[in-house]
Parts: sequence; C-alpha cells; structure tokens
Amino acid sequence: MTVLQRVKSITNRIRERSIPTRDVYLDRLREAASHKPKRSALACANLAHGFAACGPSDKAALAGDVLPNIGIITSYNDMLSAHQPFETYPQLIKAAVHEAGGVAQVAGGVPAMCDGVTQGQPGMDLSLFSRDVIAMATAVGLSHDMFDAAVYLGVCDKIVPGLVIGALTFGHLPAVFIPAGPMTTGLPNDEKAKTRQLYAEGKVGRDKLLESESKSYHGPGTCTFYGTANSNQMLMEIMGLHTPGSSFINPGTPLREALTREAAKRALAITALGNEYTPVGEMIDEKTIVNGVIGLHATGGSTNHTMHLVAMAAAAGIKLTWQDISDLSDVVPLLARVYPNGLADVNHFHAAGGMGYIIRELLDAGLLHEDVKTVWGEGLRAYTIEVKLGENGTVQRNPIPSESADKKVLSTVKEPFQATGGLKMLKGNLGTAVIKTSAVKPERRIIEAPAIVFDSQAALQDAFKAGKLDRDFVAVVRFQGPKANGMPELHKLTPPLGVLQDRGHMVALVTDGRMSGASGKVPAAIHVTPEALSGGIIGKIRDGDMIRLDAEIGTLDVLEDPEVLAARPEPVVDLSHNGYGMGRELFAAFRNVVGRADEGASVFG
Repeated sequence: MTVLQRVKSITNRIRERSIPTRDVYLDRLREAASHKPKRSALACANLAHGFAACGPSDKAALAGDVLPNIGIITSYNDMLSAHQPFETYPQLIKAAVHEAGGVAQVAGGVPAMCDGVTQGQPGMDLSLFSRDVIAMATAVGLSHDMFDAAVYLGVCDKIVPGLVIGALTFGHLPAVFIPAGPMTTGLPNDEKAKTRQLYAEGKVGRDKLLESESKSYHGPGTCTFYGTANSNQMLMEIMGLHTPGSSFINPGTPLREALTREAAKRALAITALGNEYTPVGEMIDEKTIVNGVIGLHATGGSTNHTMHLVAMAAAAGIKLTWQDISDLSDVVPLLARVYPNGLADVNHFHAAGGMGYIIRELLDAGLLHEDVKTVWGEGLRAYTIEVKLGENGTVQRNPIPSESADKKVLSTVKEPFQATGGLKMLKGNLGTAVIKTSAVKPERRIIEAPAIVFDSQAALQDAFKAGKLDRDFVAVVRFQGPKANGMPELHKLTPPLGVLQDRGHMVALVTDGRMSGASGKVPAAIHVTPEALSGGIIGKIRDGDMIRLDAEIGTLDVLEDPEVLAARPEPVVDLSHNGYGMGRELFAAFRNVVGRADEGASVFG
C-alpha cells in the first residue's frame, strides 16, 4: 500500500467509525443554520439589549437582516506576552468590517492562562481544565445569537483548542482564527536549557537563571520554541482556519496588521448572507483532522495535541483515536527541526519557508488531503505561499520558493530528518502512552531499567538534590492524571533528568501526567492511561521493578509477573492537597467527571 493509500485508508476508517456521531452533529448544524440570526425577528427587548452600546449607524444596520454582524471572541489580557497584542485587534477588526459593509461586536472574552507562569505551581492544576472552560466561555459569548460569523483571537496552549471546540459547537457559523504571532528571537533556546541544567546542579544561582529566562522570553508574542502554542498556529493554518501564510508573522508589524484586517474581511465574505457560505462545522471534516495530525508529525509538534485533537474532533462528531495518530506517524516523515527538536526557533522556521514550504512538500508527496474546504476557499494548495506587505498596506502572496532557505531547519520528503513522525503511541501491560521521539536520539529510544517511584515531581527533585539518583533508572511519576490533579505539565522534571542523562546514565520517565510540546531529550512515556487513580497498573509499580520502554516498536511494559502485579493492593495516597488553593476547589466537579487522556481528557462526555 502506498503512502497516499495508507493516509486515505486511515481517513476512511475514521469516517466510518464516526458516521453515527458525525451525522447527528451535521443534522444539528443544518437545523441551526436554517434558523440563522434574523435580528429583526428577535423580540424588541432582545434586540435593543443586543445593540444598546452601538453607535447609530450600527444600530440601524443591526435592526434588519441586510448587513452581516461578526462576533469577536478574544483571549486578550496584558499580562501574558502571547495575548497582549490582541488589545488593538477589536478596533482593527471593526474598522475593516465597516469598510467592507458589515458590523463587528466583541461577543465575549475567554480566560487565557500561561503554563510558563504556572509551571510547577498549584495553578498548573487548572491548565488542562481551562481548555473546556474556554469552550464554555466561547459558547456564552455566541449564545446571544446576534452573529453571522465569528473571529477568534487566541494563541496558546489550551486557548486555541478551547476556541475550536467552542466554534465547532456553533458549527453553523463561519469561523476565522486570527493569530498574534511569535515574539522576536531572543536568547537561543538551547542556551536557556543549559542554564536551567546548571541551576539544577547548583552551579549557577537564581539571578543567572532569571537573567537567562528574561532574555529568552523578552517581549510581546508567543514563546519561540516549538511547544503547544506554536503547534496550535501550525494546526490552524494546515487545517485551513487561518488565512494563508499568517501564522508566524511577528506582532506589532505592518504585515501583521494587514493580515488581521484581511482576516476580518474574509469572515464577512463567508457568511450565509454572501455567496461563499462556509460553516466551520462542515469545513472541519475527517480529511481536515487527518491533515492536522500529519502536520503535527511532519513538524515534530506538541504531545498535548494527542489529547486536544481528539477533543477538537469530537466536538465535530469525529472519532479520532491514538491508534490513528500513531499509524499516521508511521508514514509521515519529520521535515522540521525546531527547538526542542533542533536548535532553530519558530522565526528561523518561518524564514526557512515555514508553513507554505511544509504544506507544499506534503501535498506534492501525496501526504495531505488537498480537496478540503478552508476559510480561503476550496483546496489546500492556496496555502503553499509566503506573505509580504504589498502596496497600500495590502497583503501580497507569492509562491513559496522551491528550496528550503535553511536545510538544517526544513528538509524534503525525500531527505527527511527521520523517516517517521515526531510522535509515537506506546502500548503494553502498563496501558497506553505517548512519546515524542523527534527530540530523543535514536540510541536513547529503548530503555530497560529499574523503576524509582514518585508521587510528585517535587519528590523526584528532592531525590536528585540529595544525590540519590546517580544511576540507570526509570522515573515513575504517578497520580498526575486528569482525575488526580488535573494533569499538570511536569517540566521541572526535565533539568534533573537531563543532567543525569548527560552524566551517562540511561534514564527515562513514565507518568500519567503531561510534558507538552517542550518534551526534551529524555525519553518520556507520558499520558499513561489508565491513570493511577483509575486503577492503572502505573499505580502498582514498586521501586526496583524492571521497566522496558521501546519507542522503536512502540511498547511500554513492567517486566514483572502479571499475577504478582494483579495481587498487589491498590496504592494508598493522600491527594487532598490537590483539592484546594489557587481556585482548585472550584474544579472538583471537573476532576470527578473528566474522561481518559486517550479520549481527549474532556469533561464534555
């Protein structure tokens, strides 16, 4: 079977599996579309409330059905670098929409928290759940039923997936996602990582660490490494939710503003009041979801999307599984080297050819579905471009150059950085897990060593500082799953484990928690399912049990007698401290009902 046939086969099985839920979803979408907002038919009190704060011309426009109204859902706050640029977007969008003959209103705001700020802190326990809160906040904003389309302002880890879930819940409305772009390049990411390791070893102080971090994260825009935030932007473009070429243009530039104005006008053009009606729930289909997965593999994207893509697909009635993601990884080559999979950052990636180059390479190799709908129209080939600022502040698009501008950053399908994608599913008697292979050297992808068990990342750090970990071992960090504590990211594990690996030890991590797009050079089997709190075998592992992690063939096993494992009592652990402080009290219901990691770790059932 050729690669193209394999991609089509996986897409077809997703489609067949999804027929019952997808049909129900599309029926509901079309029913909602048949009752699209007719503002003049609203009760007078309803409509008066809906445009009370508008100017006279907008009130007149919204009193009838003639002019379309664009709802703006924004994640703006001015504390977080990625979202601060959105402060000026609503006025830009409103002005552009007015120029094109429509109206725009800020329909609502959604929370936007930063995993970088909360890393290793109690607030991180809210991070994954914030995705579903964002989806609900999006629904609240759009529930006024005043809109003919919506634009979504979001960038980072849980924000974009939450916005997508919310947008698909209102699938009869067209949706255009508008990014803010990455910050300019600061201190190289590998130098930042070295300083973190030196700090973990006690060789530099907090002042040097803070200086390093501040030079790396130094201005408006997303962090420049290829974590979940920038994986989000890749997904929005390859899935056709961004306008072509818009993902990685820096904030505060004339081109960034031109792209924002253009996106607003495009949202206006694809409403049901025009000739290009593109409801997002029909636009996002099985082919689009598969394209997203392929883009994730080809670029070495975030492991978080093994959950987010499953949850996003489910919002459109599509049943994506980890097996689908893993099988696609087997046929999709790795074409990009962006930190932590290489030394380049996303600005270097964009300069080397970026999304236009990646999409063209994959299309020409038959690895992407070209026959999809996008916010730009029919077909993905329109995204094989680069953008520049044209005359009078307009956006100019040119075909992407035939060759990569930096072959150390972007390569070809014929000469990939590795033959398979950046993510791999692991299966064995420990359950199911995910590993990001693109950052791990081949000689580190098979680890067999005794377990050392921890119930928190702090406990591992303490053991490291006490000099108790200078040996080969597999760190088993349990009770970090969605039900236990909201599944926080565990990046404070990376520096000590990296130090031990650099000392020549064979080390690995096995956890029911998360590590995200910044999963580094240490082999890490993450998202282990079932989690410890749900009776997973990870909870029964004891110090000294032999663990084998094989990322080449995709296995994860504890090499102990199955009967011995089954006979072990369930572990007793006090998780009461996970239930209060930093707002965690408010999320008890989420922890009680959240689904498994391989089902999207969602509270929506």
